[in-house]
Amino acid sequence: MKYIKFLFVGIFFGIVLVKSEAVSWYRIYEMFKFESFHMYGIIGTAVITGIILLLISKKFKNINGGLMTVPRKDQGFIRYIIGGTIFGLGWALSGACPGPMYILVGTGAFTILIVILAAILGTYIYGLFKDKLPH
Repeated sequence: MKYIKFLFVGIFFGIVLVKSEAVSWYRIYEMFKFESFHMYGIIGTAVITGIILLLISKKFKNINGGLMTVPRKDQGFIRYIIGGTIFGLGWALSGACPGPMYILVGTGAFTILIVILAAILGTYIYGLFKDKLPH
């Protein structure tokens, strides 16, 4: 029962993504072909909302009583290009990024379970090789 609030936030997030058509394969296809602004508008709105909420949340104490801090990331360009390219290819091939994959199962698109299993396998393989990768 401690984490029930996260379940409700996840359900609300899923409803928002379904209603905004952010989980639609056709909308993602349009985005990758630069034929529609729809997905870019959603992603841009999410980035701006995230920046604003992060700036606001730094003014308040977290549940542990401390101020919220964001640790600095190591500088690097190549790893972000490589990682972003792999993520984008997976997104383009499957038609969904990790969050919407579970939402699609909730909408009844059970063929996405194949993609979820492939993503879990990819995560496992990454875990095997992560110490040998440049990051």
